Amino acid sequence: MEPGFRRRGRPKGMGGSKPAETIQALDRALDVLDLLAAGDGLTLSEIAGRLDQSVATMHRVLATLERRAFVEIGSDRQEWHVGAEAYRLGSAFLRRSNVVERSRTMMWTLMQKTGETSNLGVEKDGRVLFVSQVETHETIRAFFPPGSLSPLHASGIGKALLSTFAPSRIDRLFKGKQLELFTDKTLGSLRGLHDEIEATRGRGYAVDDEERTTGMRCVAAPILNVHGEAIAGISVSGPTHRLSNRRIGEIGDLVRDGAAAVSRLLGAPR
Repeated sequence: MEPGFRRRGRPKGMGGSKPAETIQALDRALDVLDLLAAGDGLTLSEIAGRLDQSVATMHRVLATLERRAFVEIGSDRQEWHVGAEAYRLGSAFLRRSNVVERSRTMMWTLMQKTGETSNLGVEKDGRVLFVSQVETHETIRAFFPPGSLSPLHASGIGKALLSTFAPSRIDRLFKGKQLELFTDKTLGSLRGLHDEIEATRGRGYAVDDEERTTGMRCVAAPILNVHGEAIAGISVSGPTHRLSNRRIGEIGDLVRDGAAAVSRLLGAPR
């Protein structure tokens, strides 16, 4: 979610609720949490401006959230941040599946073998939601903190997950949507995406070649559950000068085999 994002209430039909049935004060509080989660700290006036609300209204919302530890203010008493209670409740999402726990050892193994950061992500509302990370000790490294979101078409994990979808499902997913361009290497057409997904299926791993961020590459593979369905993707990410074209195949094999090992732990068909 971009820092400037503004939620304008719940869409019609979501959860069976109509806009008139929503609670405005709760909507505002969730808007604040969304906004703070997307940034590195915002002042009261910045929050009010981004959400097009009065300073007084936002002050009341923040005070309420602060009392419940959902937000906290920095030691300089200027910038607001997401609080510990928001993290505690958010982690309940991860407890719905043991894929995070089952993947953790493999993520450490991939980081140690490749010297690069390993990530775990799931599909959420048509995007990749990063849920776990094991960072390399290198100074220059990829960084996707848990809770970060990335588009499916410009993400290694996203393309790994898409490689398990039928072509018709991919068409429905992107129907009427413009593929957002982030760099000059981002896939900008559905035809190009289909071709890339086909190549991903053939080699067993996906490659993000500076498609989301210039200077960064990612290699990813899908993790399957007992029904053979993709429930997550595991990846290795790093700068292009270390993830050279020569190393992509070597790392791809490690990631593909690692994903298969985690899938077996989850009971996936062999």
